[in-house]
Amino acid sequence: MIGILSCPGGRYFGDSITSHLITTFNQKYREKIKALSEKYGLTKEELTTKLNLYQDILPIRFRATVLIQQQQKSGFAIPAKFTKFANGEFKTELLTTVRDYDIYIVQDVENHYPVKYDSCDKLQSLSVNDNIMSLLVTADAALQADAKRVTVVLPTYPYARQHQKKGREGLAASRIGQILEYFGVSRIITLDIHSKEIENSFNHLRLENLHASYQILKVLSSVIDLKDENLVIVSPDSGSVVRNKFYSSTLKRPLAMIYKERDYSKTSSNAKKNNITKMRLIGNVKGKNVFICDDMLGTGGTLLKAMTLLKKRGAQKIIAAVSLPFFSGSATEVFDQAYKDGIFYRLIGTNAVYHSKSTLLGKEWYLSADVSNLFARSIYRLHYNRSLSSLLDNRDMINELLRKN
Repeated sequence: MIGILSCPGGRYFGDSITSHLITTFNQKYREKIKALSEKYGLTKEELTTKLNLYQDILPIRFRATVLIQQQQKSGFAIPAKFTKFANGEFKTELLTTVRDYDIYIVQDVENHYPVKYDSCDKLQSLSVNDNIMSLLVTADAALQADAKRVTVVLPTYPYARQHQKKGREGLAASRIGQILEYFGVSRIITLDIHSKEIENSFNHLRLENLHASYQILKVLSSVIDLKDENLVIVSPDSGSVVRNKFYSSTLKRPLAMIYKERDYSKTSSNAKKNNITKMRLIGNVKGKNVFICDDMLGTGGTLLKAMTLLKKRGAQKIIAAVSLPFFSGSATEVFDQAYKDGIFYRLIGTNAVYHSKSTLLGKEWYLSADVSNLFARSIYRLHYNRSLSSLLDNRDMINELLRKN
């Protein structure tokens, strides 16, 4: 049985995954019943009755806990009580058995909006570290309750930018995964992780790195022709070349790149105060429409500076995309002003990071791509030990999208 256990910070994303899972299971169940009905010459009602009878006569340890026609709807959302004590400690108590369940714990560590804890009526705003600790006690609760397997669903992998040493500093990205591995978590599912080096630091834990390229292109196709010969793909820096080369080769459009130099003695505090000292465009964007993609957006200063440079070099319509739209600090207000100044046309993000309709989702310039179905399909395939290849390398899906366009 599959169980979706959503931490308070990941409740929005977890509910969306659960909804997509129910749809998937209903569809698969109908297809299976139809195929078996035709094969054995039975009506759907007769077949369902026989399947339920077969379940009932199985030994208890093999028996399903619900009727066949209800099985695809049950065992998903696991009820739990989440407590945040006055001293800041967290506690998770499961309100149903999860013995022998395949548990998927969903946590949006970048969700800083107020969330509800069962211990008090007042909404709580959590930091990244609060969300991580809440995740750890939830994983421990599931493991202590004898879950068969625990997988952590992290749309945003925490501390992902701390993945390499430039001096006397730690490797926090690796340590987060190692802590979960020590707990007994068998797998992490995440989206567009900042560095693939991170997964090389685990012994047994598997990391599934999903990509939002298809979902982003689907939204992009609603605002621009994907076959536009006037379109140019631009990489915002050398670290994003592989990502943007994928878009370039898939859409068969030219690729340009922005070369940046940074002063690493400084830390970006907001969109206007960043550590970039020099930028140079390699390629031509004059009179072109530009699509520029990055993995994450914090304060947004780097992306804004890149788009400003492209505008100065004669770019017409600039559309940016980020898989993980943090919009830290005053980033939303800064992008509001940049949009009014005509620096860019649209910015596409995903719902891997929660934002409310009253803030970012209500902006004319912001478009959201839904990746929860991507996670739901991955969970479905992992549960039934099916390959994730077509989800990890989604070129066929993108080619089908281009064909329809």
